[in-house]
Formats: sequence, structure tokens, C-alpha cells
Amino acid sequence: MPVPTEAIVLAGGLGTRLRAVVSDVPKPLAPIAGRPFLFWLLDGFARQGLRRVVLATCYMSATIEAAVGPRFAGMDIAYLVEESPLGTGGAVWASLAACVSERVLVANGDTWLGADVAALAACAPAADLVMAVRRVPDRARYGSVRVEGDAVLGLDEKGLTGPGLVNAGLYLMRRDLLVRRPMPGSFSLETELLAQPGDLDMRVWPTDAAFIDIGTPEDFVAAQRLIPSWAAGKE
Repeated sequence: MPVPTEAIVLAGGLGTRLRAVVSDVPKPLAPIAGRPFLFWLLDGFARQGLRRVVLATCYMSATIEAAVGPRFAGMDIAYLVEESPLGTGGAVWASLAACVSERVLVANGDTWLGADVAALAACAPAADLVMAVRRVPDRARYGSVRVEGDAVLGLDEKGLTGPGLVNAGLYLMRRDLLVRRPMPGSFSLETELLAQPGDLDMRVWPTDAAFIDIGTPEDFVAAQRLIPSWAAGKE
């Protein structure tokens, strides 16, 4: 199955939990070892052969566009600016309409997952949506994914403790989901789609790749060392 060449990055969040340590830039531009986190993320996509990225922005969108520009690391960059917050799902659906590929990579703009995109693309190539999942020792912060075999049954709410599979913030989606699952302009990807697969074929792709969500001050501090090491293949 061809490796996807188009990606959507959800970069519209307010970053409320990070305000104590990062208050002057939007969360995707939070500095990691002297570079915006989004730069590390985009560099990783470019190394894996992606050619076009749609950045879904809202909070401080002009700041993100000024930092990234129309091209980055050889990739064309387009912008989907939310005039009012669309939620994670609304942002994805609006961005999919701006894509041309049959299947599109979708990533959270505050999560690092050092995953092999080619391997993700080879998993369940006929599925409507493939979600990268990661086993963690305590799922309380993330919620967890309910599966049967490799099929997604739904999501459990945050707060349940103990080990489990969590959504790692990286997906491969068919662009025609726009037509086959019409959704309201603003909705939550997690609670209104992933938690309710219905007749859609949603699969999981388990990975043990390096994983961190920079959304809390503690993980933001840890990311300063971890992400440069992971990007250089040292850990």
C-alpha cells in the first residue's frame, strides 16, 4: 500500500495546562531544546516522505503561519484557520476537504510518536480509519481504547487506572469519510467518532515507538531531552 504523502496536523489548541511554563506562544510552537515542537514533528514527517501538510489552526493562528510559512523541509504547507473552535473532529473534517489523497495521515500537534508511517499504512489498508495505539503502564491520563482483535469498539473515559492501550494521537483516514459519515461543523473526534465507530471499519495499529504528549508541564520538561534524542535515533 502506498505511503501517504499528505498529512493533517491539529494545531489549534489553547494549551491551557502549559500556561505555567509556556505563555507567549501557542502550544505547537512551545520550545523543545530551542526549536518549536511543531518543527520537530514536521521534520519527522518530511524524513518519511510526506509532501504536503494541512495545519488546522485556531488560537494564535497567525503566529503559527508566520513561524512555519508556505513550505517547510521540502513540504508544501496549507492552513485551515478555524474562525471559531471546531473541536478536534470538526478541524479534521474541514481539513480533509482541503486534501486530495485517498488516505491522509492525521496527527495531534502536541504529541510525539516516533512511528513508521509506512508500517501504519500497511496495516489494514482497506479500513476507514487506523489508529496508532500505545500500551502504557497507567492509562488514567489518556483514557483507553477498547478493542476486539484489531477492531476498535470504542473508547473508555479518562480516570480508569492501570495498564492499557491508549490513543497515541496518530491516524490514517480515508478522505471519503466526509461523505460516508457526515458530521456537524463542530464536534469531538474522540467522543463523537472514535467512541462510536458504528458501521465504520476502524482498526488499531499497536506500536512501541517513542511517545510523549507535551501537554503537561512535567512532560514538557521531559521532552526537552527526550525528543532531540529520539529524533537523532539515540534512544
